[in-house]
Amino acid sequence: MRHQLICSSANPDKVAEIAAIVGGVVDLLPRPPEVADVVEDADTLEGNARLKAAALVQATGFAAVADDTGLFVDALGGAPGVWSARYAGERASDADNRAKLLAALADAPAGPGRAARFVTVALVRWPDGRELSVEGVSEGEIAPAERGSGGFGYDPLFVPADGDGRTFAEMSDAEKHALSHRGRAFRALMEALRSSPG
Repeated sequence: MRHQLICSSANPDKVAEIAAIVGGVVDLLPRPPEVADVVEDADTLEGNARLKAAALVQATGFAAVADDTGLFVDALGGAPGVWSARYAGERASDADNRAKLLAALADAPAGPGRAARFVTVALVRWPDGRELSVEGVSEGEIAPAERGSGGFGYDPLFVPADGDGRTFAEMSDAEKHALSHRGRAFRALMEALRSSPG
């Protein structure tokens, strides 16, 4: 049985990435333009995903899927973490966030000194209040400089530990999905949905 889920994200890059991963199991519907952005003020990734999914369910009456992702850097005590999208400020661009991260790690040695992990929490909420939440993790390290032109966010800086030394931004979409936190989270979500009632 195919599930129909409204996607909470208005980020076209993220929606395209999710759609590519879940296409065989889920009909991903776009967020209605009249639904306002949700203030993501929870202190966990799951909390933010829940806020977004619940707001969409309330606004539309349909089941919704939301996710939240954080980049956790060991040398920075886990920062930027849950504030990854706003690391350099509320209206910061991806480039602003990457520049701040590189500056913060300017003196960090290569290898273990730049260890980091991407974590994605994906959550489905149904109108009756049921929820399904999963997590995907990609271990790796932060490169000393940006490499590659693909992806978005911190992709030009993140080198996955189980890859071949390239950043996510240097990989094809398929290569990235196979290794990424978001790919792992949404594949886990698809497995869970296959055995879940609609």
